[in-house]
Amino acid sequence: MKIVYPKDYSSASIQRLLDAVDSDVLYLGDARVSIEPGPHMFDRMAQVLRDTGAGWVYADAASHPRIDYQSGSIRDGFDFGPVVGVSVQAAHECGIDSSCKWGGLYDLRLRVSEKHAIVRIPEPLYSASALDARPASQKQFDYVDPRNRDYQIEMERIATAHLKRIGALLQPHFEKVPAATEAFPVKASVVIPVRNRERTILEAVQSALIQNTDFAFNVIVVDNHSTDRTTEILRGIGDSRVKHIVPERWDLGIGGCWNEAIYSSYCGQYAIQLDSDDLYINDGVFRRIVAELEAGSYAMVVGSYTMVDFSLNEIPPGLVDHREWSRENGRNNALRVNGLGAPRAFDTSVLRQIGFPNVSYGEDYAVALRISRDYEIGRIYESVYLCRRWEGNSDSALPLEVANRYDQYKDWLRTIEIQARMRR
Repeated sequence: MKIVYPKDYSSASIQRLLDAVDSDVLYLGDARVSIEPGPHMFDRMAQVLRDTGAGWVYADAASHPRIDYQSGSIRDGFDFGPVVGVSVQAAHECGIDSSCKWGGLYDLRLRVSEKHAIVRIPEPLYSASALDARPASQKQFDYVDPRNRDYQIEMERIATAHLKRIGALLQPHFEKVPAATEAFPVKASVVIPVRNRERTILEAVQSALIQNTDFAFNVIVVDNHSTDRTTEILRGIGDSRVKHIVPERWDLGIGGCWNEAIYSSYCGQYAIQLDSDDLYINDGVFRRIVAELEAGSYAMVVGSYTMVDFSLNEIPPGLVDHREWSRENGRNNALRVNGLGAPRAFDTSVLRQIGFPNVSYGEDYAVALRISRDYEIGRIYESVYLCRRWEGNSDSALPLEVANRYDQYKDWLRTIEIQARMRR
């Protein structure tokens, strides 16, 4: 037995390997990675394939555990590691789209998953060199890099076809956002969950307070029991538009803090996101966002942002505008990518019907998926927001255990959403 290395991941290359293999298992490897199989790797992968009737298996590497595959693990960037075992019989049974230039293996995997299990072996069966040495904070933006646009269009097409085959595809027909039946104290509220951001919280709040509008707004800061000077700074601002909430509970994540804001008597008709270490780009952001919310029957609007360092100098990838979104297919493609962008703004009446999960990662993605199932989401493609990447930012250089936990949770959110869409 041996690992074979496709020259590329086109349909033609993958099909040639499937046609040429002389056993019931094809072991595919990544030519960019040095793989050192353990003494029983091939036997173990073949055994699990045969015992379970799976169509695809993958395994942990030495010092690199992976996560289990779910029906919601449809993103093309799922980390199987640099070697997988594919049932040749299952592959021939399921077929492959012959037109794929880059996504042949991705298409095959999705087709196999529709009829067979994809099984992780939670055992370190091999060792391997690092595939991509870039930090997670850089890799996470590959799918919005305009240089990768043709690749992403193909991946979207493959994922969309999969959703259609399993009965989870949504057509571009949207429910009308119901008129508000409740009274709101202001037109818009900025929601800022915060814990221990003494270095940035004042600038964040000030970027909201300087907004020039012809409607009333406030700033709801949910201070999640900060232990540094954050609470002191907030109490010293002295502007009645700032509503400083300290939750009674001590077990709230970011999503739980959002719930404290949106269900409070302070919350306006629209709730607009601002992270405690970020800034609005100028004083016209609220006018732009509210105008977009009211231009169509939108339950949610997502803007675009510019990545900057702590000194507000632009850093790669620069503008993140998520132009992969389309009215026709955005809510389907949202199941393939890891996020919808920022800043996010919501119709509060709709948001109160859903609420946020009490977590500190993926809470926004969960709400966006749920909203998109029923309602249209509007987009703003010019930058309205500065996202600061700095040494204290929680998304930079995530440890493997944390990255795995985050990926597994988002896959679970996709699993739930796919199941709900299949039941419509």
